[in-house]
Amino acid sequence: MFLKRLVVGPLESNCYLVADEETKEGIIVDPGEEGERVLKAMRQEGIVPRYLINTHGHIDHIGANGYLKERIEGIKLGIHEADARMLINATDNLSNFSGTGLTSPPADFFLKEGDEIKAGGICLKIIHTPGHTLGGICLLGEGEIFTGDTLFAGSVGRTDLPGGSREQLMQSLKEKLMVLPEETVVHPGHGEPSTIGREKTTNPFL
Repeated sequence: MFLKRLVVGPLESNCYLVADEETKEGIIVDPGEEGERVLKAMRQEGIVPRYLINTHGHIDHIGANGYLKERIEGIKLGIHEADARMLINATDNLSNFSGTGLTSPPADFFLKEGDEIKAGGICLKIIHTPGHTLGGICLLGEGEIFTGDTLFAGSVGRTDLPGGSREQLMQSLKEKLMVLPEETVVHPGHGEPSTIGREKTTNPFL
């Protein structure tokens, strides 16, 4: 599997380009900003993206949805239904607070627990992990997981924003993520990668 991380925007969000190395079919995860840069990187690698997937609906993870949707023919946008309104509402996605008032095109389809996103030989399984937002999801691949703002290296997602719940977040972490194999590589929404095992032993919030 081809994987490239782009750190985008003032909040330094991680946008991931994931692709089948043979077919070049791919998935863009959390294009938070800098759509032109994301598009350029995709084209340089010869990736043909089939899906845009948002792990949740905050603006720093959805900000380039519109730019990319306009320029990539046939690409489909997916998000959990509980966060779908955030795409089209600048208050809900928090962009009003930064003064930008940005929104995204609406989702083409909704994701739920157990769904699978496939592109070429890649398969990412949806794990619903509410807590940071009601519709937060993680994407589980083969030996790796994209955790959005649910789990970071040495930290966890904040729960003081609308839709946040510390109780739900801790339940998601303990019952859905910490049960994964310890060697599973964690690709978070911000910051450097880690592993489930490392977070079990060193993350002060766990």
